[in-house]
Amino acid sequence: MSDTIFALSSGRPPAAISVIRISGPQAHEAATKIAGSLPEARMAAVRELREPSGELLDEALVLRFDSPASSTGEDVVEFQCHGGRAIVDALLACLGRMEGLRLASPGEFTRRAFENGRIDLTEAEGLADLIEAETESQRKAALALAEGGLRKQITLWQERLVGLSAQAERAIDYDEEDEAIDAALVRDCESLGVELNGWLERPRVELLKDGVRVVIAGPPNAGKSSLINAIAGEERAIVTELPGTTRDHIEVSLSLAGVPIRLTDTAGLRETEDRVEAIGVERTEQLVMAADVLVWLGESANAPEHQRLIRVQGRADLPGRSDAPQGSIAVSSITGEGIPALLEEVGQLACSVLPADGAVALNRRQAAHIAQAAEALAAAASIRDIVLLAEQLRLARSAFDRLTGRAGVEDVLDALFGRFCLGK
Repeated sequence: MSDTIFALSSGRPPAAISVIRISGPQAHEAATKIAGSLPEARMAAVRELREPSGELLDEALVLRFDSPASSTGEDVVEFQCHGGRAIVDALLACLGRMEGLRLASPGEFTRRAFENGRIDLTEAEGLADLIEAETESQRKAALALAEGGLRKQITLWQERLVGLSAQAERAIDYDEEDEAIDAALVRDCESLGVELNGWLERPRVELLKDGVRVVIAGPPNAGKSSLINAIAGEERAIVTELPGTTRDHIEVSLSLAGVPIRLTDTAGLRETEDRVEAIGVERTEQLVMAADVLVWLGESANAPEHQRLIRVQGRADLPGRSDAPQGSIAVSSITGEGIPALLEEVGQLACSVLPADGAVALNRRQAAHIAQAAEALAAAASIRDIVLLAEQLRLARSAFDRLTGRAGVEDVLDALFGRFCLGK
């Protein structure tokens, strides 16, 4: 943290504009050596950027930010220069020759923002997700987290929890030993725990990252692999007239109206003496149970029970199969008939399991700490010893501290900030 770091914080040149960022105790001094003088804090000004020898490097827009009112909480300077490779390389080389300055490691600017209290761990996770977002739904969920949506909610929970702890501590100090615990304190502990459990029941962000699993299942030779290929627009699965060709599941990742989908082809469901095929059938049964959306190609009466089930009548191009039974969609992998309607229904059901647009969605780590706090609050509500109740409230506060990164998160920091690019 005592080092002054620098890096290219925009895309790789060539580009119209490149942004070079400097952060640390010597940021202003180093930038002054190159720009001659710096503008007022949070103001932009055009400066000639020169080597210490006086050689002109570029003419650029210079911005100055003073600690602690900066993105990292340190003194920061940004050079918004022309985006040619030679200019960027010359400026980085000039900074690299200055004593006390070094090139930043991946994610180091954001890590300094976290360590200086400018953001908490949930906001840092949101920024990492935002950088990696590939779909519109991923972008919106990451932005909600990065802009402090969860942090603000946690602050409200912590304020209530601190108030409950204060009541418990007061009771320990002033109430008689045989005096009953205040019923309102117990109710408030239970109420906060119920609210946390409500958040745990919300759709998780992993569905946005990993994709909604849409499993295509049915008996052998029902046209599952052909349907996968038709939707993917390429030959991803082997198709033959022989039943049992597909022995293991095949996944195709795609984006459907901005929603990430994992389309999964499976082995046909049937009794078989073939050991390898039997393993594939067993895996299919497991995938059917784990599916977020199940597309069934086969007799409607034989469809497994599933909360989000789409019945499909395949081979609609053959005589007598264009009229699907009630509640089914007739689909042809050859002509494309019915595929738009099928994808529309898949998209609607997939959206129903995803977080709402712009809503804060928890990841596994966040959910685990909120669950710990909820368990501690539930225990507090069931305890009739005020000292033990106060201890459970302390455990809940500790869970929130780990959630926001105030304590006990050293094991996750390197992995998290390693996901960032060099200049972030």
